[in-house]
Amino acid sequence: MKQQLEEIRESAKSQLSKAASLAELDTLRVKYLGKKGELTAILKQMGKLSAEERPIIGQLANEIRADLEASIAESVEDIKQKLLEQKLKSEKIDVTLPAKKQALGHKHPLSIVLDEVKDIFFGMGFSIASGPEVEWDYYNFEALNIPENHPARDTQDTFYITEKMLLRTQTSPCQIRVMENQKPPIRIIAPGRVYRSDAVDATHSPLFHQIEGLVVDKGITMADLKGNLESFAKRLYGEQTKIRLRPHHFPFTEPSCEIDVSCFRCGGKGCPMCKGEGWIEILGAGMVHPKVLRNCGIDPDVYSGFAFGLGLERLVMFRFNIDDMRLLYENDVRFLNQF
Repeated sequence: MKQQLEEIRESAKSQLSKAASLAELDTLRVKYLGKKGELTAILKQMGKLSAEERPIIGQLANEIRADLEASIAESVEDIKQKLLEQKLKSEKIDVTLPAKKQALGHKHPLSIVLDEVKDIFFGMGFSIASGPEVEWDYYNFEALNIPENHPARDTQDTFYITEKMLLRTQTSPCQIRVMENQKPPIRIIAPGRVYRSDAVDATHSPLFHQIEGLVVDKGITMADLKGNLESFAKRLYGEQTKIRLRPHHFPFTEPSCEIDVSCFRCGGKGCPMCKGEGWIEILGAGMVHPKVLRNCGIDPDVYSGFAFGLGLERLVMFRFNIDDMRLLYENDVRFLNQF
């Protein structure tokens, strides 16, 4: 039996030295040390030995088991190291190769123009105001001097959630909230999304963006309104730009006006963009109605102010010569990559 054990040791070590994979090592482990392995089979015959031989053969068998387990573990580590070296050689990186270019995003045309408008008004001393898009009827209409029977309050134009709650149709509620919580002087612009029940076409959308402005202080006049908006137009379209004021009516301003700029394509001579008129309408404005000031707790006998509002999409379409508003929302990368 002693000779059999030594033969098992020699045979196992010889085969372990030739094993080239972890799978082969595991097969050899099972063959010699498994429950049905050759070493186990020898140990099952221990009962046939005399009392004097058992401890000698048992000690030898344990030594051989330990020797083989150590040899298997050593072979496993050697094969793992060789596999790692092969992997490192096959997967090595040439650091001198040029790096892969990362695709970077860029600003949407709406964001490009909005950031320019913000920068212009920041330079004129304005700050940004914001408010909820789901708004109370009071802030969207009543506080702005729009009575219940006004066409703008008809459900054909407005998305109502309840009788007193709606999706804001303008960013004017931001102006009301600022005047309620801040004492004059006030100088803010309020950009943001607004919603109206319009059919989608080349110039209309149920979702669009407005930029509204408000100035309230002592001694504010129409001259201040004209001067501020003229400065804005020159910064946006060039120093040669002129503006003109046309009388209009808004419930929340008195007097009110529409603001046109001289066509930035033809310089006022007349072209397809301005429909031959030489002027392009860009916004509405006016002096804040005394009732609106009073609704916000501001004394119209002491303070006055002006307000204005313009559509961001309209500015973008003029700026980049876009003829269909839907292009701004369809996320077509062929269109967006032009900017």
